[in-house]
Amino acid sequence: MDYINKYASIQSIIHRRDPRVKVIAFVIFVVFIVLTKTESFTAFAFYGILIFTLILMSRIPIKYVIKRSITIIPFVLFIAIFIPFLKEGRILWSYPVGSMKLTITYEGLMMFWNVIIKACLSALCMIILTASTGFFQLLKALEGLKIPRIIVMIFSFMHRYFFILQEELMMMKRAKESRSVNGRRWQHIKALANILGVLFIKSYERGEAVYLAMCSRGFDGSIRTIEHPRLTNRDVYFVLIIAALLVFSKFLELLI
Repeated sequence: MDYINKYASIQSIIHRRDPRVKVIAFVIFVVFIVLTKTESFTAFAFYGILIFTLILMSRIPIKYVIKRSITIIPFVLFIAIFIPFLKEGRILWSYPVGSMKLTITYEGLMMFWNVIIKACLSALCMIILTASTGFFQLLKALEGLKIPRIIVMIFSFMHRYFFILQEELMMMKRAKESRSVNGRRWQHIKALANILGVLFIKSYERGEAVYLAMCSRGFDGSIRTIEHPRLTNRDVYFVLIIAALLVFSKFLELLI
C-alpha cells in the first residue's frame, strides 16, 4: 500500500498546492490535450515540455514516472494497434493475405498517433496528480468538488480492501497448489472458478460486516482527514498560470 503514497510527502511547489486546485488544473490540462487537433505537433511538444517541467517542480523521480507510465502503455497499444489497418483513406502499404489484403492508411496512422500521444500525455498528468497528493487528501478534494459521495466512497473502499482481498486470494491459491499436484488443466480451471466464487462470497460478507460496524460508530459517509488545506493566493496563481499556458498552446496551434 505504501507505493501509492510513496512520494506524497515530498516538499515541493506542486505538493504544497491545495488538492482541489490540483484536480481542477490537471483535469483542465487533460481536456486541452484531448481537444487538440491530430496534426498539431507543436502543441503536443509544448504539452510534453510543460509536463516535464511539472515533474521537475514536483521533485518526483523521473524513473518512477516512467515506470508508472509503462504499465499503461501496453493497454493503449492493444486498443490502438488495429486502427491503421481499419481506418479508410490513402493507402500507404498493403500486403495480400490469402483472399484478404492488409492495408495501412495515412489516416489510420494519424489516428493511431492521436490515440497514443493523447493517452500518454493524459496518463502523465494523472501520474503527477496522484503521486503528489495523498490518497485520502485526493478523496477529500473530490468530495470538496461535489463529486457524488457514492463514487468517492467506492474509491475509498477500493483503496482500503483491495490489498486485503489480494492477500486472501494468494492464500487460497497457495492452499490449492498444496493440494493439487500435476493435475490436468481443466481441473485447475475448475478450482480457479471455485476460488473466485468463494472470494466473491467472502468479499460480500466482509462488506456487510464493515458497513454495519461503521454504521454503529456513527459513520456519515464523509471523508475525514487530519489536515484541512485552505485555498491560498498561490493556489489561485497556480491554476491561472496553467490555464494561461494552455491557452497559449492553442494560439500556437492556430498560428503554426
